[in-house]
Amino acid sequence: MLVCICNGIREKDFRTAVREGASSPCSAYARIGHRAKCGQCTSFARSLIESERATA
Repeated sequence: MLVCICNGIREKDFRTAVREGASSPCSAYARIGHRAKCGQCTSFARSLIESERATA
């Protein structure tokens, strides 16, 4: 599944970035080598961060 359509960021890559220490959508995108463009993905990205924190 894609988290960010603008950048083509896949959920597995995003989750990996969060596991490696990213604490916000912007920091996760930066770890992947991108930045948010339109911003429509940030709410989904935040929910993935919360999900990863809950399972950690």
